[in-house]
Amino acid sequence: MQNVLAFPRFSTTIWTPDSNGGAFPSDLLSSKTVLTPERTIGLYEDLVVPVTNFHNEDHGLMVLAGDVFDVPIRKDIIHRVVRWQLAKRQQGTHSTKTISEVSGTGRKPWQQKGLGRARHGSLRGPQFRGGATMHGPKPRSHAFKLNKKVRRLGLKIALSARAAEGKLLVFEDLEVPTHKTKNIVNYVNQMENTKKLLLVDGGPINEKLKLATQNLHYVNVLPSIGLNVYSILQHDTLVMSRDAVNRIVERMHTPINR
Repeated sequence: MQNVLAFPRFSTTIWTPDSNGGAFPSDLLSSKTVLTPERTIGLYEDLVVPVTNFHNEDHGLMVLAGDVFDVPIRKDIIHRVVRWQLAKRQQGTHSTKTISEVSGTGRKPWQQKGLGRARHGSLRGPQFRGGATMHGPKPRSHAFKLNKKVRRLGLKIALSARAAEGKLLVFEDLEVPTHKTKNIVNYVNQMENTKKLLLVDGGPINEKLKLATQNLHYVNVLPSIGLNVYSILQHDTLVMSRDAVNRIVERMHTPINR
């Protein structure tokens, strides 16, 4: 046994092969479902989750860092991050024509006085059919700045929410035997209360997995570097490989460069 400081004011007990002079205790590697008491969310407590794969094989347990997967849920932070993401991806190519860009004659339509009509100097004004648009949209960027601390906190909150709901699954890897779509379909059908599934791998996506999921609108695949708050919220179940979890935790613990 050894105690490792995982977060200020909190400690985690980790079993290692050297701690008891041999292999891990057999009861820790049991494939039976372990019933845990109800816990309070947001206490930065480390979580122990089982590790499986697409064949539902037992691959032991994994400890999820409490400062990443058990932070207090804040809807205001999620709202800010989602608005930042959606605003940043807007194209901003909308454009309307001003009076100098509208095609048409430049002469005065009729004399200034004497006809009893309203005075006008151009037929290209906004009050005429086919005329200009005043104060209309022009090409611009809709992006706005959001601090890196807030963006990082938003991802932690989204991961913590999925973990608290029991909708965060950890796989040993995302290897599939073939590129056949039916393998993924059969696995999703076995999952309860799952409408949209997000698969997250550590590195580049395996070609077989990419082919097996490309025709399924309810299954999407992302590398760990592309994991974001909006994608997590769009899918009710999140499946991460062990490598992806390690990379996300490392990314969250990396100091922010100013």
